[in-house]
Amino acid sequence: MSKRKGKDAHLPLGECITQAQQILRERFCQQRLPNRPEGVEAQHKHLVELLKRTAIHGESNSVLIVGPRGAGKTALLRCVLRELLEENDAQKNLLRVHLNGLLQTDDRIALKEITRQLQLENVVGDKVFGSFAENLAFLLEALKKGDRSSSRPVLFVLDEFDLFAHHKNQTLLYNLLDVSQSAQAPVAVVGITCRLDVLELLEKRVKSRFSHRQIHLLSSLTFAQYLERVRAQLSLPEDFPDLKFAQEWNAGIKTLCEDKSVEEVLQRHFNSSKDFRSLHVLLMLCLSRISIAKPAIRPADLLDASRLCLADAKANMLHGLSILELCLIIAMKHLNDVYEGEPFNLQMVHNEFKKFLQRKSNSMYNFEQPVVMKAFEHLQQLELIRPVDSSSAKTQREYQLMRLTLDHSQIMEALQKYPQCPTDVKQWAMSAFA
Repeated sequence: MSKRKGKDAHLPLGECITQAQQILRERFCQQRLPNRPEGVEAQHKHLVELLKRTAIHGESNSVLIVGPRGAGKTALLRCVLRELLEENDAQKNLLRVHLNGLLQTDDRIALKEITRQLQLENVVGDKVFGSFAENLAFLLEALKKGDRSSSRPVLFVLDEFDLFAHHKNQTLLYNLLDVSQSAQAPVAVVGITCRLDVLELLEKRVKSRFSHRQIHLLSSLTFAQYLERVRAQLSLPEDFPDLKFAQEWNAGIKTLCEDKSVEEVLQRHFNSSKDFRSLHVLLMLCLSRISIAKPAIRPADLLDASRLCLADAKANMLHGLSILELCLIIAMKHLNDVYEGEPFNLQMVHNEFKKFLQRKSNSMYNFEQPVVMKAFEHLQQLELIRPVDSSSAKTQREYQLMRLTLDHSQIMEALQKYPQCPTDVKQWAMSAFA
């Protein structure tokens, strides 16, 4: 008999699971944009109109998109650009330059990146410019069309906009906003930031050249909507090759989202972060547990995935320490409690450790000074302790002042989970936390 094709075809279970995983992985990893961003229609319309005036009518503009991380600032801009580039005039003329405050850490690097993205390296060649403004003016002049006096419109997107405010004299921001305010060339400057006080970081001369247009994205997502989003993200599409498997899968996802323990886990994630990216990480961990033996996501899978997502990286790091390093951490905690958080040095920690050794009859923990120093340095490399200030680098290593970057709960959790932790060390630690 020939296998039935179409929606009513029944595929082997293994093939169904592979296809389901492939569809959902693509959805989680590629983070495909919605046709229209939800709940921000007014902001979307405002940004489209603003950028159209630059791309089509050659009008200069500047705007800031402000909102918490994961609120959809970049997604909104991408949706607007996709819509804008459907227009022929914009598609032909608009040039885009994307800069990021984390990558372009000073104006020299930023200028090189602008030149690269505008493909003007050959035009610039070995020319030497007297100032940043002169260089930028030359770049914009080079973009002028041969047949008309008008220059091609350029869209500058500055991600992590607040970091550009820390550049020396804010030269990049000043010159971009100056060009956008004057009629030198059609330029739109779009800043993306999560800092509400970003305007306070700008110098007076920069602030006076900014249009003071701000688009705020504040998440108004409710938990019911978040739960519906989880269900939609995990559901298989209607055109899945095996309709029966898709229906059973979707019914299982609906039941999963109604489970009380699952709701509690999702509520915890919702309270800490409402963004798509952290949700996709959680769902991807659940998806990786699917197999022929376990063809559905169970509440236990979501609980385990949540535990991995919310795991404390520093507390996990403590599980890999040697007994000596763990003892030094406990000695530091003792010192923190006695001296109420004052900084300590290696000599003080070693003396505290020696007090513990004096109470012991066996010599299992008797380590030479160089070994203790090596363990102390390893803790510094792991950033579990850090120097109080850079000037202490000139001090002898034993007397450099340090602070512990761990808190009570992290150390206690690590001690509970530490494999074969000696009882006397645990008792010593408990006396520190009594």
